[in-house]
Amino acid sequence: MNYQIIKDEKLLLNFIDWLPALEKNETYYICLFARNKYCKEIKADKAQLKRFTSTKEFLLEKIKQLECVIGSYKQQHQSIPQEALALYINPNPRSLEKATKNALVKFAELITKEYTGYNPHQEVMSEIQKTHSRKVFFDLDFDNVKVDLVLRQVKEYVNMDCVKVLKTKNGFHLLIELSKLDKRFEKIWYDEICAIEGCDVRGDNLIPVVGCTQGEFVPYFYT
Repeated sequence: MNYQIIKDEKLLLNFIDWLPALEKNETYYICLFARNKYCKEIKADKAQLKRFTSTKEFLLEKIKQLECVIGSYKQQHQSIPQEALALYINPNPRSLEKATKNALVKFAELITKEYTGYNPHQEVMSEIQKTHSRKVFFDLDFDNVKVDLVLRQVKEYVNMDCVKVLKTKNGFHLLIELSKLDKRFEKIWYDEICAIEGCDVRGDNLIPVVGCTQGEFVPYFYT
């Protein structure tokens, strides 16, 4: 029996199609976590199990490769249960060129000091995660509030055709496509929306992957 990462392949394929087309120096960053808030057996809130990069073309098959035999994912030799898993992606493309330059600087710093157990591969992956190429979306994470109530407030501060709502297990992500934002809202939208009750994390964030598991919940675009 295998872990099930993909819960609804049709939703996932539509999500992949929705992601911005990549330029030649760009990639997507994806991470599989085991989360304590979905399964109390997990000691850490975000135990990172796998992280990888992908283009849109190969994203589906790379996600399928995560569906290994149950028990293969472990935390301190303890098997991770299915219900703890959650797959995330950063919808803003990452810059391989910038990340490479940043990694070279990081390595230059590391090799001048005593070895502390760092892993070169993980250092590079961290630089890719941190280095966006373009900020296509600004993400606002809302928890424990009603979507419709928030959207009634949001429409006062942005044109709604620039807004995409991703429903998650405990709330939703509000994704604002910056290139579509009407100029009349440019100076007010950020402060006003961030002040709405329930707004927590904001910026260039990881979001749950539509159609894939998030603590056995299936994230989807809210319409």
